Amino acid sequence: MESSANRVVSLENRCGESKSPYVRSHMDNPTAWQLWTPETLELARQTNRLLFVSIGYSACHWCHVMAHESFDDPRIAQLLNEHFIPIKIDREERPDIDRQYMDFLQATSGGGGWPLNVFVTPELEPIFGGTYWPGPKSERARMGGANFEQILQKVALAWKEQEERVRESGKNVIEQLREFAQEGSLGGRAGGKVSDGEQESLELDLLEESYQFYKGRFDSVYGGFGSAPKFPTPAHLKHLLRLGSYCPEVREVVGEDECETAHNMVMKTLEAMAKGGIKDQIGHGFARYSVTRDWSVPHFEKMLYDNAQLLPVYLDAYLATKSPLLLDAAHDIAAYMTTAPMISDLGGIHAAEDADSLATAIDHHKREGAYYVWTTDEFTQVLTEQEAKICAKYWNVKPQGNVDKRADIQGELVGQNTLCVKYDIPDLAREVGMSEEDVKGLLQEGRQKLLAYREENRPRPALDDKIVTSWNGMAIGGLARAGASLQTPSYISAAEKAVGCIRNNLFDEDSGTLRRVYREGPGETPGFADDYAFLISGLIDLYEATFDSKWLEFADRLQNTQVKLFWDDQKHAFFSTSANQPDILIRSKDGMDNAEPSTNGVSANNLFRLGSLLNDEEYEKMAKQTVGAFEVEIGQHPGLFSGMMPSVVSAKIGVKGVMVVGDNEAANAAIKKFNDSVTPNHTILRVGGGANSDWLRKRNELLKDLDGSQPMLQLCEGGVCKLLEGKDVESLF
Repeated sequence: MESSANRVVSLENRCGESKSPYVRSHMDNPTAWQLWTPETLELARQTNRLLFVSIGYSACHWCHVMAHESFDDPRIAQLLNEHFIPIKIDREERPDIDRQYMDFLQATSGGGGWPLNVFVTPELEPIFGGTYWPGPKSERARMGGANFEQILQKVALAWKEQEERVRESGKNVIEQLREFAQEGSLGGRAGGKVSDGEQESLELDLLEESYQFYKGRFDSVYGGFGSAPKFPTPAHLKHLLRLGSYCPEVREVVGEDECETAHNMVMKTLEAMAKGGIKDQIGHGFARYSVTRDWSVPHFEKMLYDNAQLLPVYLDAYLATKSPLLLDAAHDIAAYMTTAPMISDLGGIHAAEDADSLATAIDHHKREGAYYVWTTDEFTQVLTEQEAKICAKYWNVKPQGNVDKRADIQGELVGQNTLCVKYDIPDLAREVGMSEEDVKGLLQEGRQKLLAYREENRPRPALDDKIVTSWNGMAIGGLARAGASLQTPSYISAAEKAVGCIRNNLFDEDSGTLRRVYREGPGETPGFADDYAFLISGLIDLYEATFDSKWLEFADRLQNTQVKLFWDDQKHAFFSTSANQPDILIRSKDGMDNAEPSTNGVSANNLFRLGSLLNDEEYEKMAKQTVGAFEVEIGQHPGLFSGMMPSVVSAKIGVKGVMVVGDNEAANAAIKKFNDSVTPNHTILRVGGGANSDWLRKRNELLKDLDGSQPMLQLCEGGVCKLLEGKDVESLF
């Protein structure tokens, strides 16, 4: 086989052809980036060159560092252009490619992250990869270890002199990855296929085992799990918080003391985050994660998917405690997602804001966190003497800065302060000898002045203005629930507009299919299983907030498409990609929760909820099959499957559906109780009382004879409904 050294090809940078802000940000690199297209992959085969695939996203700080240190370096660009086909990919547009090569990196190195850089054969088999590698002139390169230039030289030489050996290594890796990707294919009986009627439910004690996993990792000092870097992990917080809201049968298995401890762990974590630097104390929203154990120094990028998941967790926590701090946090997140710059003119919600920005409009070098950190000089410049004194104490602002240099490896935060709440207001009032109301007033005035100064004098971090279907689905669900529970119609309106944006711009009415991303028009990438799952979940939440069955009708249609494109008829559950995806080597199933909830966990819960709302036995059967497909993995590592736990409960004891008919005091009390409660494994529907229920009454056989004129409450389980009295409302949820 002819070596790549004998093939000559002239490449030009094609990043300007992409709609992705992340990919476009590399259009001026001397590196001749190509796009992941059939033409590029064919070029690699024709020229027999290795692909250098670099995957990142717009808000990724270390992606920007590597771009500056390496991809802008003429020598690095020369090596990439002469020996490889360099490809730049936005992971948010192609999570399937990212997952494929991230699995490789994690399996071979034990770690992962972004930028994700991997060398790939023309047959797309990975042979070597890593995350950030220092550029040849960077300070980190001078500290020792291999830098990116050396890695490029070694890989190019290996391909030139030992191509067959490298190819064999790639083939072996793919075989191992196929075994690694067997998640969701090991469950069930009869050779992996669960025949009708044989489904055995997983045991409820898995919930207690998952609780023990997180109890063992809980940071009792600062909240959260593990040490630094520390992530919010909303999927796990949601699971732990809801343990105490299940029916007595579940709580008895988990243990009442364990449920209380789980509740306390979540509250400590959420309160610490709400007071920490990970929350934008001046504006709105939460950053991606904290680089410190105590939540004080964030990695400053803000992602829609983090905030969209945190909203319902903070809402649940508020409903369980009525804590003003948690209520403020819920409103804060909702405000972040429904105001500029996150909200788009189309009604969809943008993807992310960068970590890095210019400190002033005349600066030329972006710094991480420049938009969010403060000096004492700025406090005294912007605030009155009294405001500066109170605000500095409250947010722990110090003359020398409050960032430990160990948390600032690039030295960009020297003398700066992240804002972290260090006092409860009564304690601060006592210390400074003022009334609580006066302290609150000074803090509010100070916050408004600092926000105005920030907006006027600091360039805002770059916005990734993609509209991602799956992330919008999560936001739709959180906003719908928050709008109903907190009696804030504007949140529901924002959720409805986001659905309209997706339906008008990313949904094909003829085929019933979704696309993944909108930016300057619909993207080419079709929707993945998570796009369907998260949007269906959001639509169900929106129905339960409005009782407009058009949202359920849309959810039902999307559910049918998800089954058609992604369902595994043999071993059940949903593949992440469709069967006709041409550029994927491994078709995997997503069951474990990571930065985003697992696709199959959300899908199983959707099927149970739709089965209850629509009285659809087939959906319920598929829900049980989805859980059963992961029974081996869940049994081995229950702590990694938080998103699957509600469906473990549903498969064991069923879903309870509340049917509200007509309009009277009991009906309104039941709806209010539902909105004011944390309600795992319950659904609620309404006929009459102003609800748009025409489609639902046709779809659900139990409702076809109801016109809503005769008020009543019913509790439905397993297709059987019983009448409830008004006095039963208090014990419903």
